[in-house]
Amino acid sequence: MNDLKNKVVLITGASSGIGAAAAVAFGRYGARVAVHYNTQRAAALDVVTQIQAQGSDAEAFCCDVRESAQLAHLVQAVHRRFGRLDVLINNVGGMMRRIALAEASDAAIDEIFHFNARSMMVLCREVIPHMRAQGRGSIINITSQAAQTGGTRGAGLYAASKSYIATYTKGLAREVVREGIRVNALAPGVIDTPIHAAHASRSVTSQDDLQAKLKKSIPMGRLGRPEECAGVLLFLASEELSSYVTGQTISVNGGSSMA
Repeated sequence: MNDLKNKVVLITGASSGIGAAAAVAFGRYGARVAVHYNTQRAAALDVVTQIQAQGSDAEAFCCDVRESAQLAHLVQAVHRRFGRLDVLINNVGGMMRRIALAEASDAAIDEIFHFNARSMMVLCREVIPHMRAQGRGSIINITSQAAQTGGTRGAGLYAASKSYIATYTKGLAREVVREGIRVNALAPGVIDTPIHAAHASRSVTSQDDLQAKLKKSIPMGRLGRPEECAGVLLFLASEELSSYVTGQTISVNGGSSMA
């Protein structure tokens, strides 16, 4: 993957979890990394330090992805700092809270779609002119296994917002394919990140109980690691490895769902 060297990669939600693992992985291959965060500044700066320790360039950028003006400013700031923008990884997202679909208020619906789906669309819109001017680029959107299954009880809104991302990925891929821009998605299954503990169902009595129940639901019998998602992101970003791949969603879920 020598083609990733000196490529400029913007990763949202890169202060922890999959985003942080991806940022460090891209730095390992010589990419210049824009590490986005909202509130976790110290964690983002730690990721930057790890990338710089590998000999690669990186900087942290703060932005509330719910604000379109801030997203536009983020893209401008990254382009001004690095001079180009080759890869966008739309990783930021969350469940907010568990809520039954039949009981979801307008505010709850707007909140999760605004955070997970609208922010992704706005960021794509802001990045594409730069990629178009360069004649190439790669956009990778993070969806979820929940988009394929409908999610667990109380996670239907989250699943729907992630399904929207998967469909949007295909539509955008068709629109920009002749301009040298590839658009793909990654659908993680149960990955060992804090989101599961934060949104565990009421039936879970402890962290050990949560881990046991999650492992039981996965054919491989274990949770995935953020680094295992980062490997797929490297593949999708690399023209050397995936130049003929666009409009696709790759699942990383230990066999939990098989298309």
